[in-house]
Amino acid sequence: MSVYVTSDLHGMSLTELKRLLGKASFDHKDFLFVLGDVIDRREDGGVAILRWLMTQPNAQLILGNHEAMLLSCSFLFEEITKESISKLDSEKISLLDTYRENGGDVTLKALNDLDKDTVLDILDYLRDCPLYETVTAGNKDFILVHAGLEGFDKNKKLCDYTADELLWAWPKYDDEYFKDITTVFGHTPTIYYDRESKGKILYRPTWIDIDVGTSYGYGTAMLRLDDLKEFYI
Repeated sequence: MSVYVTSDLHGMSLTELKRLLGKASFDHKDFLFVLGDVIDRREDGGVAILRWLMTQPNAQLILGNHEAMLLSCSFLFEEITKESISKLDSEKISLLDTYRENGGDVTLKALNDLDKDTVLDILDYLRDCPLYETVTAGNKDFILVHAGLEGFDKNKKLCDYTADELLWAWPKYDDEYFKDITTVFGHTPTIYYDRESKGKILYRPTWIDIDVGTSYGYGTAMLRLDDLKEFYI
């Protein structure tokens, strides 16, 4: 069994994801981790991939900040009545505005085209997604998380990090995490660190950034943790 990771698909089509898996020769014996941000910004907002992930016994979505923003707007899918509309307070309106500003419109539209039970199943699936995972592959240990470890302290347990510290971190190029375990994340497109990293996975001494900028047209990456072999479309 091999362990694969990808991240920040942001509305990629399910067909394209399967093409990437095919390039990696991924099969039922392998395991796939998606490090958040499947949804928003393009096409159907990644809803088809979410529905596919829900059926896969050998795939796990780790929550991203975009999934968290969608969950913060789950009130949109509650039964609408005059009373519920009157309770749509400024805080909820602000959450919705933030989500829409970050590309959530396409996802909301795609969800609106589904029956209510399916939408509720998707939201329940997202609520159950972990904020991080730890895995061993190729005799190496890895932490898998969406955005990094904000406020890193080697003595701090992973379970003590807040959701925001794992979902919204923006690691600096010279930041260092655990020496004996490699942290793998997305969220920050690698081009933000330097132009030479555009469309490429970025390796640092204690971490790996696999967000190569899919939503900006720079392709999509998948990394096999066992031997750090890279796959791109």
